[in-house]
Amino acid sequence: MARRKKFVPYQRKLEGKTDYKKRMTLLKSGKCRLVVRKSLKNIWLQIIEYSNSGDKVLVSAHSRELAKLGWKGYRKNTAAAYLTGLLCGTKAMKKGIKEAVFDSGLYVSTKGSVTYAALKGALDSGLKVPHSEEQFPKESRLKGDHLKKGAEDFEKLKKKILGGSK
Repeated sequence: MARRKKFVPYQRKLEGKTDYKKRMTLLKSGKCRLVVRKSLKNIWLQIIEYSNSGDKVLVSAHSRELAKLGWKGYRKNTAAAYLTGLLCGTKAMKKGIKEAVFDSGLYVSTKGSVTYAALKGALDSGLKVPHSEEQFPKESRLKGDHLKKGAEDFEKLKKKILGGSK
């Protein structure tokens, strides 16, 4: 016989998945959220709109899409995060989304991190997001100058992504 799962209020808080206080401050702005999430090998960005029936994903970009565009490097480094943010931002601009609020979730805010590289990419595509300039990684890291693979592909891929929107 199947058992029902017991309802626990704020279960996601107990599991350490959601900070409801931070979520409410972001939702009160009334703007879409630019959500950055990462796994062990990839990074993805989503622009999410709140509704009473549930959040709706309007635009998303995944670092696996970079391989289809010609990226041969690792998909979770700073350069790949920047390009994924650039891709998400161009998709958002095509759909008419011009501004959002940055949502880093439960990730600790670290200066120069991969999440801020993704934010910088979204900003460079034309998306307006409130931010602080000092949080971004150095320009040389964004371009992938410190990498063996991928540094030469960066400029070609950046032009390819921006070429479709500008």
